[in-house]
Amino acid sequence: MMSFVVFLVLVSVAATTAQNCVCNTMKWATCDGSPCECKITLADQVKQTLECTKLIPKCFLMKAEMYRAKKGLSTRSGGKPTDHAFVDNDGIYDPDCEASGVFKAKQCNNSDTCWCVNSAGVRRTDKGGQDLKCEKLVETVWVQAQLKHKDGVNLDQAQLKSAMAKAIAERYSVDAKLVTDVTYDKDSRTILVDLKKGTSNVDIATVGYYMEKDIKVLPLFYNDSKKFSPSVDSKNVEFENILVYYVDAEPPTFTMKRLTAGVVAVIVVVVLAIIAGLVVLFISRKREESAMYQKAEQTRELDEMQKEQLTSS
Repeated sequence: MMSFVVFLVLVSVAATTAQNCVCNTMKWATCDGSPCECKITLADQVKQTLECTKLIPKCFLMKAEMYRAKKGLSTRSGGKPTDHAFVDNDGIYDPDCEASGVFKAKQCNNSDTCWCVNSAGVRRTDKGGQDLKCEKLVETVWVQAQLKHKDGVNLDQAQLKSAMAKAIAERYSVDAKLVTDVTYDKDSRTILVDLKKGTSNVDIATVGYYMEKDIKVLPLFYNDSKKFSPSVDSKNVEFENILVYYVDAEPPTFTMKRLTAGVVAVIVVVVLAIIAGLVVLFISRKREESAMYQKAEQTRELDEMQKEQLTSS
């Protein structure tokens, strides 16, 4: 009888351990063992061990997302702070990561076309061939999240910054001091949140990525039913859109060499419109000058006729 009780206790402990063996910061991870170990699949036969006490590096997240997309698994739903800020216009790709989860400076997306990225994995140069040189991984030091909250909520500007800082610190396990500024435009329902790295070793790009996923209705956390929803004056704020800008320690090096056909077409149309406007202006001026000349000639002829009449009389 005693052995049966011991068996039930062991089964209960094992079940409890299994239930607690989850990766709270990555819902796609598979976890087992004692002690609990969690891994995420990055490619066929490639699994990465995760440290689930903190946010998973963005490079691993993107690589896992690409793998899941290829396998038909669930992935996601569908004013610059400075002149050097830029958004991720290229979308998700299959990145090359260092063992630590940091992006490699040169990315090629398994193709012959390559480009250089920042520490957020966002392209910061023109695209080139396999011989493209990326001297170093330029660090992203400032992330600005531009959020638009849902209608029907009147927010108090004075309470907004502390509420946003508190919500970010609690949800993403970072220091609230990373949130350096929060501004609010009531008319457009837009909240600008600045996260600056400063002297910390926090990967603010990963924080921005988790926040972006939260707003786009697919949280990456194990408990994905809970969303990022700051409380302002006892009211939970929900968001309908987010745009993330990245500011690096050095400006990006985009040039005009690789404009898309659409951009070129727009430039051509604008130039033609300017030329057409100048031609119309030139013709109008010529017509005005011609009309003035004809009027002057008529006036001169009238003067001569009047003189002749006075002489003959």
